[in-house]
Amino acid sequence: MAQQAGAGRRYVRAFVSGFFVAVPVTVTVLDRFAYVARVEGASMQPSLNPEGNVTGSDVVLLNRWSVRNYQVRRGDIVSVLSPKNPQQKIIKRVIALEGDFIKTLGYKNRYLKVPDGHFWIEGDHHGHSLDSNSFGPALRTPWRARCSVKCCVWCSHGVSLGLVHGRASHIIWPPNRWQRIEPSIPPERMPLLNWHADATEDEEKD
Repeated sequence: MAQQAGAGRRYVRAFVSGFFVAVPVTVTVLDRFAYVARVEGASMQPSLNPEGNVTGSDVVLLNRWSVRNYQVRRGDIVSVLSPKNPQQKIIKRVIALEGDFIKTLGYKNRYLKVPDGHFWIEGDHHGHSLDSNSFGPALRTPWRARCSVKCCVWCSHGVSLGLVHGRASHIIWPPNRWQRIEPSIPPERMPLLNWHADATEDEEKD
């Protein structure tokens, strides 16, 4: 009987110690590699939540590893902290990168060249989205390199890519919506031209 009690205590100790080892590992995996998030609102319709709340919100897999070096591509859907509410995350599409010339939608400048170290994000449902057309280009480099710690998430140029939480790679819920998310940009929102690309071509010709 005493042997059984001793074995039981050893089992409990092993389970508890294993639990406290596993939890930090799990948190590290979620923090460094990926996590899931429910998409709320209509700003990314029809790409996400195409039927509103009729069939429930889309749940997406957000890949953190792919943006660890602040690298994003045109057409990526990314999750960032809202410049209006640091406690809220917003999910938007990357429309343009540094050096791109774009036509904005209601921003103070109708035409704009995305500055070095910045990118431009928009919701797919124009007119129902808080995005770069409201707060301007977003910084690609970590915000701590550009702002003091006390300035929180807002700089004069927009929100830092250092606050990007991940890139949406898959829709995983509801089951009938399961799919891989490929980078894409609506034809009418394509950059007009890329200054860096054109400059590189000119150098090659020379």
